[in-house]
Amino acid sequence: MANLADEYGTDVEFYVKALTTTIHADTRTGAPAALHDLLEQLGLKRHEYPAGAPLYIWHTVPDDLAADEKKRLASRALPALHLARYKVNCSPDVFDEAAFQQAAHEARARTAHPSPRNPAPARRTP
Repeated sequence: MANLADEYGTDVEFYVKALTTTIHADTRTGAPAALHDLLEQLGLKRHEYPAGAPLYIWHTVPDDLAADEKKRLASRALPALHLARYKVNCSPDVFDEAAFQQAAHEARARTAHPSPRNPAPARRTP
């Protein structure tokens, strides 16, 4: 099986698999579990081959979404992956500029203003 992340030296490669409408997210061989978990949290479906003791792990955008929604989901995942310091590439036929910009704006707002669940530590004064 071809792995575009390994081929291009990235952590994740988003692309439409040839002759299908399925958006794939290939991860590099030996990618950390945290990356796979993050992709699942972002709405992608994890696949393994062989099952149980995978040699190859990849993710897909759920096929039950409309074509435009598939692109939006993939594009909205990019800022979170970048913030987590992963090297990511997204093919132009998958990329949705408006969805990416909105997700980037939301990500910046979250990092600028920590949520009440994770307040910034109190400063001690001498």
